Amino acid sequence: MQISVTETSALERRMEIAVPAGDVQREVDSRLKRLSRTARLKGFRPGKAPIAVVRQQFGDQVRAEVLGDLMRSTFAEAVTKENLTPATGPRIEPITVDPGTDLKYAAVFEVMPEVKLKPLENIAIERPTAAIEESDLDAMIESMRRQRPNFTVVERPARATDRVTVDYDGRIGGVAFEGGEGRDVNFIIGSGRVIPELETAVTGASAGETRTASVNYPESLANKTLAGKTAELSIAVKKVEEQSLPPVDDEFCRAFGVEQGGTEALRAEVRQSMQRELDELVRNRLRSQAMDALYRDNPLEVPRALVSDAIVKLQVDMAQRTGARDVSQLPPRDSFEAPARRRVALGVILGEIIRAERVQLDRARVESRLDDLAASYPNPQETRRAYVQNPDAMRQIESAVLEDQALDVVLSRARITDRPMSFKELTGFGPGGSGHEESTP
Repeated sequence: MQISVTETSALERRMEIAVPAGDVQREVDSRLKRLSRTARLKGFRPGKAPIAVVRQQFGDQVRAEVLGDLMRSTFAEAVTKENLTPATGPRIEPITVDPGTDLKYAAVFEVMPEVKLKPLENIAIERPTAAIEESDLDAMIESMRRQRPNFTVVERPARATDRVTVDYDGRIGGVAFEGGEGRDVNFIIGSGRVIPELETAVTGASAGETRTASVNYPESLANKTLAGKTAELSIAVKKVEEQSLPPVDDEFCRAFGVEQGGTEALRAEVRQSMQRELDELVRNRLRSQAMDALYRDNPLEVPRALVSDAIVKLQVDMAQRTGARDVSQLPPRDSFEAPARRRVALGVILGEIIRAERVQLDRARVESRLDDLAASYPNPQETRRAYVQNPDAMRQIESAVLEDQALDVVLSRARITDRPMSFKELTGFGPGGSGHEESTP
């Protein structure tokens, strides 16, 4: 077998391979001989047809199969001999495949880049540190009270934070349209759960009153029946309720799953939940800084094919998050180029850390991740079994665990300095803050 390799770009290689005609013919003859033992041909008993007849009947088919198999096997031998690591499968370009001639073909493919890691000890990372104060805990309990307000019917005009119940009918040009009516619809004024025009129309209205509102639908609306049109809503206010916050008593505690111990037990569980959230946030900050540093300090040319695959995965992820039904509803591929390139580069860099540091997969961490994934489903045991029986899903989990282990190596070597912060500064939630609305036990 003769091999020649040409660099056509930084990572692309064109490898020309020649297999002697004699090797090809011997393999064709060998397969035809084996086939002749079982071949069923008209006029001959099974396995008794002359080899010349078998060759005439099956020669072209067998030769095509041999050529395909030889191109696959010799390519694998050639990249091993040349110490090349293909990033993806090759594009095969036949050169000569005629009977009686050497088999010659070209394989065009990209190789994985060589990684020369900068010392991990050069990475500087800032670790935020914060303690949960009683005032932070009080603010969280107050947020939990706002999650379960009490509502009382009032005989006064509706105002912000009130819950109103309405019926409405919408018309465009005096004609009712699909989805334009609602019955016993309730919402809290100011919550943003309904269109602003509806909230504005019922503000100041009492039960028994009717109001109207005009809704201008934008041209970009997905529903082309309504896009660019104006609807008139007729609104009947049926009920106005004032909200008040519940007392922090045993009933309140039970609403959040604390059956015994009262408010003291509730506060203990909330504090634990806040600490878990805080710890996770700190871990994510450290991971994010480590990834940024690895990407910044180790610039790489990455295979175009892998970037293209990563773009497709990012598009699929976004489609699942946004409910898009096809790629035409997503931003253009160009908008995914940079994050896809970063994802591929970091995968290569972390892979080199795993190789260089001889990181071995931690099966206990795989089991723990499986448990965490399954716990979010109604039937954790069934979900866990489904993951275990799915090789692709398990490979993804194991790959993620290995990358976590590689990042642990990075963080163990990096220069980490602590930066004291308040819980509010770190999480955006606290006394007077407006961060996330819940952190329940």
